[in-house]
Amino acid sequence: MRIRQRFVFYGIGFIIGLILLFFFLGGKRTSCDYGPNSRVLKNIRIKERVFSETTIQKLTSHQLDTSSISTLLRKGNVLFSESTRGLDSCKVYIIQGTSMKKELKMTVKNCDSIATVQRVEVIY
Repeated sequence: MRIRQRFVFYGIGFIIGLILLFFFLGGKRTSCDYGPNSRVLKNIRIKERVFSETTIQKLTSHQLDTSSISTLLRKGNVLFSESTRGLDSCKVYIIQGTSMKKELKMTVKNCDSIATVQRVEVIY
């Protein structure tokens, strides 16, 4: 078998594999959340969120709403050095990011079935 025939057979198999891959994974919501930052943010996103009174007051005073929290949970960075992960039941994470052209830093208490946004700070 010549080298040209090998490339042709390889190309045909590669194309068939891509078609099958797109067919099976095309309609599904698959994601690659393997890093620690992505796993924590996804874990908080899928839980029911509760906002403290101080959080709601801070958001309204800076003309923000809960969609800015959702943006922060998709694109923010978890500050593991400032977070408290060693607790048994609930872990407290500090998340920092930008939403609506404002730099935000929030504290989230992540329990088994609920995530409570305890505090939001606008960094100038």
